[in-house]
Amino acid sequence: MYSKKIQEKLKELGIEIGDRVRVKSRGEVCEGILMPKQELGDPNAIVVKLSNGYAIGLNFEGAGLEKLEGHRKIGFKSSDEKLKHVAGKPTVSIISTGGTVASRVDYTTGGVNASYSASDLVKAVPELGEFNIDSKFLFGMMSEDMRAEHWKEMAKAVFKELKTDARGVVVTHGTDTMHFSTAALSFMLKDLNKPVVFTGSQRSSDRGSSDSFMNMLCAVNFASKSDVAEVSLLMHGSSSDDFCYAHRGTKVRKLHTSKRDAFKSVNDEPLAKIFPNGKIEMINSNYRKRSEREVSLDDKLEEKVALIKTYPGMDPEIFDFYLGKKFKGIVIEGTGLGHVPTAIEKYSLIPRIKEATKAGIPVCITSQCIFGRVHEFVYANLRKEYEAGAVFCGDMLSEVAYVKLMHVLAHSKDLEEAKKLMLTNIAGELNERTPVFE
Repeated sequence: MYSKKIQEKLKELGIEIGDRVRVKSRGEVCEGILMPKQELGDPNAIVVKLSNGYAIGLNFEGAGLEKLEGHRKIGFKSSDEKLKHVAGKPTVSIISTGGTVASRVDYTTGGVNASYSASDLVKAVPELGEFNIDSKFLFGMMSEDMRAEHWKEMAKAVFKELKTDARGVVVTHGTDTMHFSTAALSFMLKDLNKPVVFTGSQRSSDRGSSDSFMNMLCAVNFASKSDVAEVSLLMHGSSSDDFCYAHRGTKVRKLHTSKRDAFKSVNDEPLAKIFPNGKIEMINSNYRKRSEREVSLDDKLEEKVALIKTYPGMDPEIFDFYLGKKFKGIVIEGTGLGHVPTAIEKYSLIPRIKEATKAGIPVCITSQCIFGRVHEFVYANLRKEYEAGAVFCGDMLSEVAYVKLMHVLAHSKDLEEAKKLMLTNIAGELNERTPVFE
C-alpha cells in the first residue's frame, strides 16, 4: 500500500490504482498503468506498468502526474466454471489444492500466490481437449502450510472422485511438501484401484519458463492411460520440456530448490516415463495394477508425532519438550546408518530413547542420507539405540516414516504392535533389500 502522503495526492488528482497515467519525473516522461505498491519497495516511489509489459518505479517527489484513462481492474479472478463432457472421451478428475502450479504474480508483494483453479489450468492446456475434465477446487494454499487436517481433506476428496467413472485422479499441489502428501494418501487410500497422480510446478503458471502445463498434461495422460493403481508424484524428468517421471508416492523426495526436475525416486526406480504426446514407457515392473477392487478410505492419523533431526552439538533436552507435551511417537533422522549422539553421557540420546519406549512411545530411526538404509547391528553405538528400544526403519525415507507413524499410532497404541507395523511394507515404502541403481 502506498504511503498516506502519496494516497492523499492521488486522491486529490482523482487517480486510482489501475488508471492509465502520464508521469513526468526528472525530465523523463512515461505512460502506463498505475500499479499497486510492492510491500518491500521504495516508500517514495510509485509503480507504473509500461505498454511493453515491464513495470518501473518512479520517485514520487517532484513528479507530475496526469490521468489519461479510467480505472482498469488489477488482478486475476479465478474461474470455477464446470467443463462440459463429450461422449466417447475418457474422464479424468483434477483436484486443485494450490501451490506454485496454481500461482500467479501478486503485484502487491512482488511474489506469487495460489490463485489459479483447476479449470484455469485446463483452459491453458488445449491438448487436454481429448479428455473430459472434472475439475474441483479444494483449497488454494502453499504447501508449507499443509497439516494432517489437509491430508485428510485431500484423501476424502480423492476417495469421492475414485467412486465416479473417472479413469484416474490428478491432484495439483505445491512442491515443497508434496512428497509428504503423497505418502499420507498412500496409507489412507486402501485397495486403490485407479491411478492417483500428484503434480505441481517449480515455476508459476504465468511465467514463460513454467513447467506447470507439461506436468499437467503428462499427469492427466498418466492418470487416464496407465494401469498403475498407486499414489504417484509426477514432475519434469529433466530440465528440458521433453518428458516427465512418475515416482512412487512413498519413495520420492524433492532434491533441488528450484530445478524443474527437482524430484527423484529414492531407493527405487521411477514408475514410468511420460511424454507430452501421451506416450508412456513403464520403467518399474513392481507396482499395483488397476482392478475392480473396492477402494476404501482410512483417514485416521495421530497428529502428536515428532520428526527430530540429529546434529553435532544438539541438546538432548529437545526430547524433553516432546515427552513433556505428551507426544505419542518420535522419528529420529539420524546420521549415516542411523547414529545419534551416544558416547558422551551428558549429551547422549540413549537415556531419552529408553525413557520414551518405557512409556510406550515408539522411537523410529531413519537416516539423513538420501540413499541406503539404517541398520542396528553394524556399530556398537547403533546396538545401544536398538537395546534402548528404538526401531530401525530400513530404507524408509524420514518424511515417510513420520507420516506412517501417524497412521500406525491412529490404529494401535501398543508399542510392540506399532513397531511391527512400522516394519511391515504397506504402500511400497519399505524394501526388504535396498536395490542399487546405476
